[in-house]
Amino acid sequence: MGMKILVIGESGTGKSTSIRNLNPDSTFILNVINKTLPFKGALKKFYPSTKEKKGNMYATHDPEKILELIERIDKNAPNIKTLIIDDFQYVMSYDYLKCEDKGFTKFDTIAKNMWKIIREIESTREDLTTIFLSHSELDSNGQTKFKTIGKMLDDKIIIEGLFSFVFNSIYHEDNYWFVTNNEGVYKSKTPMGMFEKKFIPNDLQYVIEKIDQYYHDDELDSNINQKELDIKEKTKQEKK
Repeated sequence: MGMKILVIGESGTGKSTSIRNLNPDSTFILNVINKTLPFKGALKKFYPSTKEKKGNMYATHDPEKILELIERIDKNAPNIKTLIIDDFQYVMSYDYLKCEDKGFTKFDTIAKNMWKIIREIESTREDLTTIFLSHSELDSNGQTKFKTIGKMLDDKIIIEGLFSFVFNSIYHEDNYWFVTNNEGVYKSKTPMGMFEKKFIPNDLQYVIEKIDQYYHDDELDSNINQKELDIKEKTKQEKK
């Protein structure tokens, strides 16, 4: 079963930027709204296919095409270990605008499409990690949640409930962070003891390594701890 991770946050809080340290040779990006990635060297690392060169990024908001791409990567691209679905919430927005169903049926259709995409990941190979990046919004209690297109859809599917790993992206004290566990406002969740701190750098490569360490290899401790120190030192240098 493939692993799936959800990262939610307001626009400009570092969700797409968190892709920056992933290996482009083993990463594929499904770019829902076909936007330019916001980090240095992005156009060199991630690009769509051309006649001259096979790319590692594809733009579509069509649920059926997304399902086809997931299956193709799972079965025919064993070199891809990380699949990113960026701006995932816009799949719903486009679906809502083009869907010809009326009334409640329209929301049923949209919910089913979201459900199928997320559940499809569960049948992928074990060494494929899929990461959904999406915008957030506040619920009636003032807590963050996955951004949808309205309460009628919220009543049908709770997106966060389909994930074991949910991170919130935030910008705080001149740095970008992921929130790892419920902080009152942020309904983040990760297994007990996986992360020592509630706020970690917004680095998806680091997140994947920590999850792998937690489940598979305790001997990675020293490497992970050194990486934490390296990230902290790099952050200090960037602030100078």
